[in-house]
Amino acid sequence: MNSTNTMAFLCRCIAQLSEHAPVSSQRTIAQALGISLGRTNQVIAELNKQGYLENSDGCYTLTEAGWQFLNKYKVDNAIILAAGFGSRFVPLTYTAPKGLLKVKETPMIERQIEQLKACGIEEIIIVVGYMKEAFDYLIDKYGVKLIYNPEYATKNNFASLYRALDYLKRSYILHADFWIEQSIFNTWEIDSWYCCTYQEGETDEWAVKTDTKGRITEITIGGKDAWAIVGPAFFSGSFSSIFGELTRKHYKTPGTENDYWEHILINNLKTLPPMFINRQSKENVYEFESLEQLRLYDEDYFKNNNNECLEAITRVFGVSQNEIRAIRPLKDGMTNMSFVFEVHGEPFVFRQPGVGTHMLINRQMEKRNYELVAPLKLTDEIIYFDGDSGVKISKYYEGARVSNPEDDNEVQKLMQLLKSIHDAGIKTEHRFDIAERINFYEGLAKELDAILFSDYEEVRKKANELLAFRQALGIPEVLCHIDYIFANVLHLPNKEIRVIDWEYSGAADPLIDIAMFSIYTYYKKEQMDVALRHYLGRNPTRREEARLYMYVALGGFLWSLWAEYKQGLGDEFGEYPLDMYRYMKDYYQLLKDGGYLDEQ
Repeated sequence: MNSTNTMAFLCRCIAQLSEHAPVSSQRTIAQALGISLGRTNQVIAELNKQGYLENSDGCYTLTEAGWQFLNKYKVDNAIILAAGFGSRFVPLTYTAPKGLLKVKETPMIERQIEQLKACGIEEIIIVVGYMKEAFDYLIDKYGVKLIYNPEYATKNNFASLYRALDYLKRSYILHADFWIEQSIFNTWEIDSWYCCTYQEGETDEWAVKTDTKGRITEITIGGKDAWAIVGPAFFSGSFSSIFGELTRKHYKTPGTENDYWEHILINNLKTLPPMFINRQSKENVYEFESLEQLRLYDEDYFKNNNNECLEAITRVFGVSQNEIRAIRPLKDGMTNMSFVFEVHGEPFVFRQPGVGTHMLINRQMEKRNYELVAPLKLTDEIIYFDGDSGVKISKYYEGARVSNPEDDNEVQKLMQLLKSIHDAGIKTEHRFDIAERINFYEGLAKELDAILFSDYEEVRKKANELLAFRQALGIPEVLCHIDYIFANVLHLPNKEIRVIDWEYSGAADPLIDIAMFSIYTYYKKEQMDVALRHYLGRNPTRREEARLYMYVALGGFLWSLWAEYKQGLGDEFGEYPLDMYRYMKDYYQLLKDGGYLDEQ
């Protein structure tokens, strides 16, 4: 710490201490600063020399010049990152953003806002995304400013900070889902810092190394018996200026979607102005890694908290919410949200249908198809299924893995399994009519004005041509999974296989399942051809090739409309709708150029 900054720290110390009682002891100042008494005396002498300090009636006070000097270090604002879904807190975040979850009856984000305002920080910017409307009341209650990050679902938090770069000055950077017992904020800040807590033993947190002056010299992802970055940070004006430019460059760099803003810090520690460690106890700054940790801190979460998912579990199993344990999220699919929980030590999966899926999926038919397929003993084991809401509770398979679509031997087994399902002779009254589904999804997307493809009408005509070709083929239909993708085929430790998620299932041309398997895996034509040969156990005929390529095209068109509709509701799918739309165009052209459409 240089001499000027030391003087500023002492001025701040005197200003803060004098709010509570007259400051008459140099030893009190030395202890508050954490420096020696001798060094304190030297700094006080320098402040007196500069005319920043006076001693009146045995008490130290700042002069007007001292206040002017100190106020150069006044914090300008705070930026709170609150855009993410907060999967660690499922199922609570199905109905509320993570920052609005209450701890000891106060929303976490409000706790931070009130601590900031107590220091005189009035400009507070909140970057929102998931359930953004829920934060609107904070404008009226606290006078905050909301900024929307439209990429909250496809990029990590550096994209949220990028949206707020115009406000980055002498700024606090906070995350909405931290809880701070005693405020660590100040009206004035001298150097940039990052809050750190000590992690005993092995940790996955981002561990720091510092020099003798407390400057952070290295950050590693993971460590042992280390101080790790947890909680808020402060950026000085010079730090913000350089960090802002680095962030703008980072934003334009491909492959950064999963980065945190701390990646920019890690990669540029030597370029950026010094950032120091702000050591805090774990009893003061809390980062809740899961609902389970939140429950341990706030016992109210063991009680009935009006969460529909937890209430459903209590009804199904006849237990109290206190007996629902080990709650943790599963990776969200594009249609549903799911989490694992335990009752009496046994794990289960709770499936919560996603936004707008009641318009896309007939849950009663899904339930009926599960019942029809049950004799094959291939599906996930259902504990509870609500055919109206689509809520499903099933057994969770510890140690299960998803299939590997790049392993040819495994693909061969998957295709043979699929053939056995198709050959089982299961009859269902529910059809998966791809023409009807395309029309239906198109209508939903158009209602939201969500179809953004500029050549859509031209491509729609090509889809109509393929649908007419399909109609003329007259292929007998069997029960198909429709969503037969590698992630829905689980391999259990006991070598059993489970095919899960039959929500789109219905009677259809069996080759549609191979097409859906292929486009979800982003297969190229050669890989699709191999999968088809494995399914048939022989080389395909021209007609069978045509059916596969046709469903690849129509499937891509269908899911691009599905994604456009979902995005119109506020979900984000990145490049997925573009990739699916591309399958439609490319495989229509393949069928056309190969003369397949001229053959019946």
